[in-house]
Amino acid sequence: MSDVYAEPATGVDPTDPVTLARYTTLCLGGPAGRLETATSAEEIVQKVQEAETREEAVFVLAGGSNVVIGDQGFPGTVVLIRSRGYRVVAEDADTVTVRVEAGEPWDDLVAATVAQGWSGLECLSGIPGSAGATPIQNVGAYGQEVAETITAVAAYDRTHREVVRIAAADCGFAYRSSIFKYSDRWVVLSVDFRLTRSPVSGPVRYAELGRALGVEVGDRVPLAAARATVLRLRAGKGMVLDADDPDTWSVGSFFTNPVLERSAYELLRERSADLGEPPSWPCPGDLVKVSAAWLIDKSGFSKGYAGPEGVAISSKHTLALTNRSGTAHAAALIALAREIRDGVHDRFGVTLHPEPVLINCVI
Repeated sequence: MSDVYAEPATGVDPTDPVTLARYTTLCLGGPAGRLETATSAEEIVQKVQEAETREEAVFVLAGGSNVVIGDQGFPGTVVLIRSRGYRVVAEDADTVTVRVEAGEPWDDLVAATVAQGWSGLECLSGIPGSAGATPIQNVGAYGQEVAETITAVAAYDRTHREVVRIAAADCGFAYRSSIFKYSDRWVVLSVDFRLTRSPVSGPVRYAELGRALGVEVGDRVPLAAARATVLRLRAGKGMVLDADDPDTWSVGSFFTNPVLERSAYELLRERSADLGEPPSWPCPGDLVKVSAAWLIDKSGFSKGYAGPEGVAISSKHTLALTNRSGTAHAAALIALAREIRDGVHDRFGVTLHPEPVLINCVI
């Protein structure tokens, strides 16, 4: 999936390098004031520092798979992260630590680790974007998240104008969050992952994956089987990029699963008594994570629900908002997201929050 980007929306000149729609999986976004490409960690730092010297705002963009850019674009400097590669920086009999450049396409990395017999990322197969984006979002799927294997993140600290290495314990990892998210202080340069030397996966934690593999939760399976099954499950939900499938022209899950205090969860149960028990999972601190997809569907927004200009909920997955027409404006997608958010709140009293980063637009 190296360098897989959707085509720009109709009306956007595809030969214009500053049109940011070219660089996002949603195919949305206006122009950049200035567009720079960085192919190494050193060049990333250089491009950011040069923009700061010019007193320009800076936006760092890699795979474009978890961002919604407004129709006005970004008036400052956009630095495209195109660094590549990984190398082993530590190893012992049981583990290997791999340092991965920020621009390395994520699924290429996962495929390589599976082929090497390194366990720890196999259930994160098929996720679009770059390796450097994974700690920002604490990317997770099918029972794995990157916080479990990351040991350190190298980043450029824009406040102190220095490159630092941040230990995993200091990254503030939480559900789909970290110190890097919603902050322009840090520019991720590389990520260290400690993986296990093993031909089999970690214990299967996700019931859907277990059923698809024909095993019980807690069982282990060959790495290749785990990867192939995750790819099949994701493709069935339109969550693997495909230029011929408009359902994949999205940022994946648009809303995070809400995490509620116990009292709020009990109120939700009361308001949904006529619909059955909301799908939920216990979290530390007596919190409860609830299925955003269930809330959306039960609020009247089913798969395929259409918004303006051809934007729509994916026909395969309730959580994905898509630019199916390829001709929409970002404002149309934002309008659909607001409609869904407000509808869920009106029905259940629960506020959904967007998972992607929003640039020059707001829900």
